[in-house]
Amino acid sequence: QICGTCHALKKPSKKPGMPVSNFARLLASRGAQAVGATVAAGTFAASGVAYANDNVLHAPAYPWSFNGFFNAYDAASIRRGHQVYTQICATCHSLNRIAFRNLVDVCYTEDEAKALAMDVEVTDGPNDTGEMFERPGKLADYLPAPYPNEAAARYSNGGAYPPDLSLIVKARHGGPDYIFALLTGYKTPPAGVGARETQWYNPYFAGGWIGMPPPLDEDGAVDYFDGTPSTITQMAKDVSYFLQWASEPEHDDRKLMGFKWIVAMTIALGFTTYYKRFKWSALKTRRLEFEN
Repeated sequence: QICGTCHALKKPSKKPGMPVSNFARLLASRGAQAVGATVAAGTFAASGVAYANDNVLHAPAYPWSFNGFFNAYDAASIRRGHQVYTQICATCHSLNRIAFRNLVDVCYTEDEAKALAMDVEVTDGPNDTGEMFERPGKLADYLPAPYPNEAAARYSNGGAYPPDLSLIVKARHGGPDYIFALLTGYKTPPAGVGARETQWYNPYFAGGWIGMPPPLDEDGAVDYFDGTPSTITQMAKDVSYFLQWASEPEHDDRKLMGFKWIVAMTIALGFTTYYKRFKWSALKTRRLEFEN
């Protein structure tokens, strides 16, 4: 009645001194074996993609500019894709793994990224009085989420949960090809298939019906900074490009590091071959004779 007003009494993880029977140990070992078998089966199943119905259309392969061994991201396309995400996709989908600092020297300058961050109000705290407070965003802050939790997201979208888009390219078979095909693949249901009130027909989505309405339903929805015509296909291409970068921001550095290693190892191979052919081989094949 007195101490509990300020102090907490944590519940112990297990009761001290409680004996553990052999039967309990046996159950624990059997459970561990079952979990291991389940994980192994899941790993094997995840190695390939198999669909249980015919209502899935495989996304075609598009000629993305970053697919080559020595090709890098297009900064202008990433910036346009960020515009599409901010003005259209961010109303429902989050990007929890990307901070404003990640945009610096990729598609924005440091001052531009700071200006973008300051337009966002971030809940911080607690302060000296123990209260949470609002402050302007900074480069270290992550992009804001449209909903505070999953329950609020489902309530606002008729029970459907908009997934986070940070790793969506890696999480979907086909990567950016799937994202582009999905955004541009909304169709009228074929003959014999009745329309649904809260779902839209898209042959690239598993099952054919998706709870997300067409996000890119008209041209000119976004005013690009560089004057590029914002057609539906252009916006779909740019936001797919941006999500590809969000899923793998180290792409350019990884390719550059690989190229440097290839060059360094090629030079080392040349020196090693020269040393083996003209220095070490002479020592290995020499003949020593001793006079009596």
